[in-house]
Amino acid sequence: MKPNINYANLAESYLFSAVAKKAADYAAANPDKKVLKLSIGDVTLPLAPAVIAAMHEAVEEMGKKETFKGYGPEQGYPFLRESIKGYYARRGVTLNADEIFVSDGSKSDCGNILDIFAKENTVLVPDPVYPVYVDTNVMAGRKIVYAAATEENGFLPMPDENTNADIIYICSPNNPTGAAYTKEQLGKWVEYALRKNAVILYDAAYECFAEEGVARSIYEVEGAKKCAIELCSFSKTAGFTGTRCGYTVVPETLVYEGMSLRKMWLRRQTTKFNGVSYIVQKGAAAVFTEEGEKQIRENIDYYRENAKIIAACMEECGIPYTGGKNSPYIWLKCPNSKKSWEFFDDMLEKVQVVGTPGSGFGENGEGYFRLTAFGSRETTKEACARIVKWLKK
Repeated sequence: MKPNINYANLAESYLFSAVAKKAADYAAANPDKKVLKLSIGDVTLPLAPAVIAAMHEAVEEMGKKETFKGYGPEQGYPFLRESIKGYYARRGVTLNADEIFVSDGSKSDCGNILDIFAKENTVLVPDPVYPVYVDTNVMAGRKIVYAAATEENGFLPMPDENTNADIIYICSPNNPTGAAYTKEQLGKWVEYALRKNAVILYDAAYECFAEEGVARSIYEVEGAKKCAIELCSFSKTAGFTGTRCGYTVVPETLVYEGMSLRKMWLRRQTTKFNGVSYIVQKGAAAVFTEEGEKQIRENIDYYRENAKIIAACMEECGIPYTGGKNSPYIWLKCPNSKKSWEFFDDMLEKVQVVGTPGSGFGENGEGYFRLTAFGSRETTKEACARIVKWLKK
């Protein structure tokens, strides 16, 4: 037996695991100090009442012989796919229900979608980048090239004709930088992908935070259905981080070398995935009802306000940053030219606030730091007060 030697090329530990361990070790050594976390992008508000009501109803159905559900369709129940289709339609994007695949989250799909692509493909990812894009391709042994996301280009790299890639990852609004592409900017990427005969993997996990002037779906761009797969999640849209549900859109017009990517993804899912539970899918469908959308918008607005509080904190301290407006993340430049982990250690030691070091997202993340708006209002305000008091000294 030979193990997958590509795992030896991975970083020793996953970024967020390393952050959690450092925070836990500090808290254990300093039980008298209250540690505030603005690091992991996990939500803190409960599920919307409409979602809970739908899930309660589904539980009752599962307890009766007449309405009990066993194995469901691997692609997702029609009622949820139609609900997602309607959500896109209200934003001016037309999809077919059979192009929508329900899953247990976009993180899973980011890795699993690679099953339908050959190992020989070259992958293009931005730097800094969500670690999963890189790690899953390292595990598969693919060649990875990088598009530099820097302060100079607003952390929004554009296509380089001298770079050749077969698979292109785009996340907008971006994790970790909070930067977001306009429809016109995404149009340049679509044109590039079509010229290169490449496919775009578009991570729209944070689309619900995008405001006017920023694209919420790559399918707003003409021609995108010929070159792009869109991955999305209920985790940030509706607080499903612990409930687990997401979806991936694979248009039927995606055909490479005579092979339909939609049919390949369907075949992959029917072979390796038994679908999301009926109860969870009923809750997810309630998200896109009139009442559900109203309730989740209130939750999103709560996190938006947290982001404004953190952004105001940065401005008061004179710290350059991106994000906060179209994103729940604030990507700040470490003061006094500090390294990312150095700033992490200083902030944990001096004010007991935990964030995420930018260097963990890639080479261009060094010297930057990510804070999240997904904490409680109380935690956000207290953390910002501590940071301001510390940095203004």
